[in-house]
Amino acid sequence: MDGISLEVSKGEVLSIVGPNGAGKSTLLQMLLGLLTPDEGTVRIFGVDIVRHRRKIAHLVNYASTDLSLPYSLSVRENLEVFALVYNLAAPAQAVQDMLVRFSLQSLAQTKVGRLSTGQIARLSLAKALISRPEILFLDEPTATLDPEASAEVRSVLREQVESDRLALVYTSHNMREVERLSDRILLIESGKTVACGSGEELFRQFDCDNLEEVFLRSMARVRESRKMEESVRE
Repeated sequence: MDGISLEVSKGEVLSIVGPNGAGKSTLLQMLLGLLTPDEGTVRIFGVDIVRHRRKIAHLVNYASTDLSLPYSLSVRENLEVFALVYNLAAPAQAVQDMLVRFSLQSLAQTKVGRLSTGQIARLSLAKALISRPEILFLDEPTATLDPEASAEVRSVLREQVESDRLALVYTSHNMREVERLSDRILLIESGKTVACGSGEELFRQFDCDNLEEVFLRSMARVRESRKMEESVRE
């Protein structure tokens, strides 16, 4: 990362957008305390997460399509394990709530190894929300879902943000989804901030009316700037 600075408040959705290899997943890992920045700090509720990760671990959760769940356990058993890991006061009720919220009731006894990619994605989100975190980090949460399932997930996430004042930070390549779900959008490339603001602010900045066009124009500007820098060095 190169000088990226960001904040996210309770009840806010911040999306991180950029081309493949831009550093989105790396940035999330730094925010989770899994990678240590070469410089700068990551603070969650004022606490340095690198030094005090255990202190705030129960306030944070994460889901990604790249993370595997135990294939030999059923959907219900997976959620029960995580309910116990987070030492929830009413684990059985929490598991049932997640099964209902993500339409997994009919799959409760199904082994994870027999689930479709989209079903696993829903289970991963259920696992991430079962602890009722105050900050949720998601890496491409709807990448494997069909349009109907994606809409359902967006609805659940927005409901969680509004009801529990959840702070949500997520990455996505789905520009329409980002427009619908985000309060602010961070555009990055090669670990650097290209632009940051609400959808309307970015539309004005790049003189267009949709985020896909914002993305294309911003990346074109980055490429043009690089060409000019290279010509000056030559």
